Amino acid sequence: MSSIGTGYDLSAAQFSPDGRVFQIEYANKAVENSGTAVAIRGKDGVVFAVEKLVTSKLHERSVNQRISTIDRHVGVAITGLFSDARTVIEETRQEASKYRSHYCQPIPLKVLVDRMSSYMHVCTLYSGIRPFGCSLIFGSYSSSTGPQLFMTDPSGVSWGYKACAVGKAKQAAKTELEKLKMSDMTLAELVKEATRIIYAVHDEVKDKDFELELSWVGEATEGLHQLVPEDVKASAVDYAKDSLKESDSEEELEQEEAT
Repeated sequence: MSSIGTGYDLSAAQFSPDGRVFQIEYANKAVENSGTAVAIRGKDGVVFAVEKLVTSKLHERSVNQRISTIDRHVGVAITGLFSDARTVIEETRQEASKYRSHYCQPIPLKVLVDRMSSYMHVCTLYSGIRPFGCSLIFGSYSSSTGPQLFMTDPSGVSWGYKACAVGKAKQAAKTELEKLKMSDMTLAELVKEATRIIYAVHDEVKDKDFELELSWVGEATEGLHQLVPEDVKASAVDYAKDSLKESDSEEELEQEEAT
């Protein structure tokens, strides 16, 4: 990329001869170097699970949370540069507040995502600013629309998802997500599966310590985005560890049979 992108990666407003914007690709690389985030849409809600990497034993574990609440009915999981994501989240909250003030009702998630996608896209159009180095996963639930799940990337593109993953181990996480029948699963089941996936894709060699963040929004929470209770979280972690032990035992048996 260095020879091809020489002179064309100094500004987000400049295309390379083959039609690429290198500043956006660099922002995507910042997202890929972040901890893995997973979101799953079930039949009665949406679950978020984030692997927040702990880079120092001196850090306070409860700060710089990767899961936030935008409005009472909208939750978001972030990956990439936390400082960039904090700016986008603040803008998102203002948009949700303005809509509620003008129309006296909560903002539909599709409207909110479209506005924030446009906001992130504007930062890819001018040489004086750079793209945000973060991706955001939005989820909400209402009795009229049911569960909804969207994700935006640094280029300002947004898609609707049944389940999505982003971060270091997104490919491995997507492989696990494709095995699930999430449309038939409840929030409680989704929490266990999301936790299992985070533990399964975590790289213990490179990233020894991490903090698991879990939240949900759905029928069981009356449409409010909330952190998963500690007892439910502990049960999900136990389920994930037991599943990993079973898979390791099966792999050992297969190796013994092969030899």
